[in-house]
Amino acid sequence: MTISVLIADDQRLVRSGLRAIIESEPGMEVVGEAGDGAEAVEAVRRLHPDIALMDIRMPRLDGVAATRSLCSGPGPHATRILMLTTFHLDDYVADALRAGASGFLLKDATADQLVEAVRVVAAGDAILAPSVTRRMLERMAADQPDTSDGAELRALLSAREVDVLLLVARGLSNAEIGTALHLAESTVKSHVQNILAKLGVRDRLQAAVAAYESGLVRPRGRQG
Repeated sequence: MTISVLIADDQRLVRSGLRAIIESEPGMEVVGEAGDGAEAVEAVRRLHPDIALMDIRMPRLDGVAATRSLCSGPGPHATRILMLTTFHLDDYVADALRAGASGFLLKDATADQLVEAVRVVAAGDAILAPSVTRRMLERMAADQPDTSDGAELRALLSAREVDVLLLVARGLSNAEIGTALHLAESTVKSHVQNILAKLGVRDRLQAAVAAYESGLVRPRGRQG
């Protein structure tokens, strides 16, 4: 199945480079481009791509606001958004994750890393760049009061689903979670799907955001 991609970046040269990489990859196609966030919102709603590569800093409407508009609007939200940023800890990245982005990628990533990122986000079965993403999630969680203990999520999920979510939030794949919990990978996949449905989120990254923001997972130094 071909993965359709929309590229949103205010620099024409960047868009051309991203298009060249994606269109050289079998099973991927670029279905549109946008030069700012407002154009990106309109194009996503018109073209319904599988993935939108969204620059964070754009004129008229930045990538965070565009993501928020796309993920909070009425109707199904099938397009997954992969944010592009120049900085490892861009101040806007946390806002992008809260807005509904499915991951983020540094602009200095290699062509292979870009292609893999698109595949990962399209599949929705892994957290992108776990080491960087985890630091960002912990920054988000640090804003939560010490009294946050994840009680709301524990009441919503089964005990086994909580176990699985804790490991999802730490960036483990289904296979790694299966090994850790002595479960078949297919069973883990079923648990993950149940977790996403119960939390009302689209993918593992958004489930991880919920785990950190609820206090179910605590930042380093605030455990216990």
